[in-house]
Amino acid sequence: MKIFVEKIIGIGRKKNLDLVVFRTFAAPKVKETTIIQNNMKRFLSIITLLIIVITVNAQTTIKGVLVDSLTNEGEPYATIRIYNVKNSEKPVAMALTDINGKFSPTVAANGNYVITISAVGRVTINRNFTVAGQKEIDLGTLLIRDDAKTLGAVKVVGQKPIVKMEADKMTYSVEDDPDSKAMTVLDMLRKVPMVTVDGQDNITVNGSSSFKVYVDGKPNPMFSSNASTIFKAMPASMVKSIEVVTNPGAKYDAEGAGGILDIKMAGMNNGGSKESLNGYNGSVNVNGGNKGVGGGFYIAGQQGKLSYNANANYTYMDNGTVDVTMTRKQSDGSTMEYAQASNNKLPYTSGNFAIGYEIDSLSAINASLGFTAMNIKNTSNPTTHLYGGVYGQGFSYGNTSTVNINNKSINGSLDYQRFFNAERSSSLTVTYLINSNPGKNDTETSYSVPQSYSQLIDLTDRASYGKTNTLENILQLDLVTKLSSVSTLNSGLKYANRHSTSDMDYYYGGKYESSQSTDYSNTDQIGAVYAEMVNQWQKWSLKAGLRYEQTWQKVKFNEGNGEDFTKQYGNLVPSASLSRTLKPGSSIGLTYNMRISRPGITYLNPYVDRTDPTALTYGNKDISVEKSHNVSLVFNSYSQKLMWNATLRQTFGDGGIEQYSFYDENNMLNTTYGNIVNRRVTSLTLFASWLMTRTTRLIFNGGGSYNDFRSKELNQNAYGWMGNAMFAVQQTLPKNWNVTGTIIANSNNITLQGTTSAFNMGIISVSKSLLNDKLSVSASFIAGLSKGGKLHLDQYSEGKGFSNQMNITVPLTRVQATVTWKFGNTKKQFQAHKTNVQNDYIEKKSKEESIGSVGNM
Repeated sequence: MKIFVEKIIGIGRKKNLDLVVFRTFAAPKVKETTIIQNNMKRFLSIITLLIIVITVNAQTTIKGVLVDSLTNEGEPYATIRIYNVKNSEKPVAMALTDINGKFSPTVAANGNYVITISAVGRVTINRNFTVAGQKEIDLGTLLIRDDAKTLGAVKVVGQKPIVKMEADKMTYSVEDDPDSKAMTVLDMLRKVPMVTVDGQDNITVNGSSSFKVYVDGKPNPMFSSNASTIFKAMPASMVKSIEVVTNPGAKYDAEGAGGILDIKMAGMNNGGSKESLNGYNGSVNVNGGNKGVGGGFYIAGQQGKLSYNANANYTYMDNGTVDVTMTRKQSDGSTMEYAQASNNKLPYTSGNFAIGYEIDSLSAINASLGFTAMNIKNTSNPTTHLYGGVYGQGFSYGNTSTVNINNKSINGSLDYQRFFNAERSSSLTVTYLINSNPGKNDTETSYSVPQSYSQLIDLTDRASYGKTNTLENILQLDLVTKLSSVSTLNSGLKYANRHSTSDMDYYYGGKYESSQSTDYSNTDQIGAVYAEMVNQWQKWSLKAGLRYEQTWQKVKFNEGNGEDFTKQYGNLVPSASLSRTLKPGSSIGLTYNMRISRPGITYLNPYVDRTDPTALTYGNKDISVEKSHNVSLVFNSYSQKLMWNATLRQTFGDGGIEQYSFYDENNMLNTTYGNIVNRRVTSLTLFASWLMTRTTRLIFNGGGSYNDFRSKELNQNAYGWMGNAMFAVQQTLPKNWNVTGTIIANSNNITLQGTTSAFNMGIISVSKSLLNDKLSVSASFIAGLSKGGKLHLDQYSEGKGFSNQMNITVPLTRVQATVTWKFGNTKKQFQAHKTNVQNDYIEKKSKEESIGSVGNM
């Protein structure tokens, strides 16, 4: 009798039914060698198949999410180890939590296990579980909290990464950067990936000056239209983090070609904590230096189900004297030489209050109210010399110019959120927002008329007084539906009513000129609907969505030259992102989105500014929506000492909105706006943070781009390379001292009609914590790396019938000191920044435990 393997029964039908049935029967009378060979081949094939099936079936995914017990935010890059209870020396699996605190390592055999989750300065979590053939074990949400003993005893500790990197956004933790104690938000933006700040403090996101600013996840028109000015006046200590949303999904408004800057203010999440603080914490700060003084406070707390936070800030800035010289030449030889020394003074005030109430374990209501005000005052006494061409031998004149710009913003919000399950994976959110932005822009110009001058220009005194306001009401509904363990559907509706008014009065020789004045209104009603599918597998994630926005526009002229009109248009805006985890701590992603830019009241306003006797400035009511397409390839990597990001991006779009200038037949320089530029930009941005030693960290933020701008309307084009770099060294010294040195350099900047020269600057900041981190003292020094510490910029532009050379000297040197006092009665207050080393250090591991050698994510 011979024994043969006849067949396999039940393989693949049930998890625990991997059976092989052996039967005995009489062997046929064949050649023995052939029988043995054939049977061995069949037997080995079956054994191989069995091994594959058993291995596949035995793989069990252990998933969960790790969140901070106080803020309810995901805890990124915590270390996950899984041990068999019979052997606690060597882990059977290791991984890191992802950017949102999620983890999903696997184990390959049945048995009893223990998972340990650790992070520096945190209490280690231990959970026992049993694998008995399940495909997946969900540990749910695990809360991690600070270890008071560790924080109080250890001198050299680590902290969570200063930058969270994802395929579609970057989050810079301002509160974890020691430089934030002594700098403004604008200074911190120079460190933020994907953001560039030039020598004149102009901000670009992904290489575009068209971006939107959100505050705590809600759009803020005042910040969007005055970003540079506000961020320059706002202390960085008031900000928790800055999110750069490079690939906004369908949930976000379609506006903003460059993306979105979301400013998260210091304070606690309303209704977000799963543990009651029953206390409060806050801080008070004062600062002063050669460019101004200021102060502010914030307080946040919770009592049972009620949470609240409030902050206020006042800053008075004197930016010093800016010197400007300009030479403008026309094609007929006419030349204008202009020189001006001006001084800007900026008082800035802001305040915000938010309150939240947790109705029950699944629902909460939140409300907020904010106020911002700023007033820019500028007085100058320029001199102008005209000669050549139509001006003949030439003449000179002087004038006194006074500009007063006053902008305010009042905003409020009310939202209700309801979760449909205990896991909080499905929810409904209803939000109402209101924003009002009244503003004034007054310009007065008086001339010192020479006894003999050309009649080709009019030197009559003149003034322009303008009042504007934009009132916006928004109602939005967002629905999150968990379809399966890997799929989520985001959908929603939105209605916005944006009513803008502009009343511009023009005075000539002291008399009101109704024919040159305008009073008009522009109303945009926008309806939007969106749907977005999010799929998250073990190593792959896919997000794809569509958003449709319909706009109804109505323009009405109450006074001035203009005809009432209405129009409507729709935009279908797609977005998608695909990413893959390569190994624990590294991923690659491909993203695409289309963005639009609706022209605001500044672009559309037909009022003609005649305060300059040689130039006219006005808007263009015929501007249409700008559309741009963005494709990005993103690589993120995080290890024990090095984290870095590389993003290759292609942006293209036709009919872009651009400001341009030209001379008319009356020898006047006209400046206006139009859909005149076709853009093609290919860019590579890099960010890296390297923990060189336990007390030294190096940071690099920069990139380069090739830009191609073309305009058929102007018959002009411009193309070339641009680049920028920021390099910083952060050093921790004994006795709680921190020192940072930063070098910033930008290459020439290219626009359609001209260029701006390169610049470089340096920053040094020093900070020290005292009294168990309750008191901090910091100082910063900023200067240009050229003679006198000033910033020297050369601008060149040319257009129809002219060329223009401008030289600008900015007194950049700034010295500032800041003192901050923290108070409160919650543990979170004194543990939030309790670290002597601002770095990403993780404890050393043996070679066997090296995360890099385990591919379990």
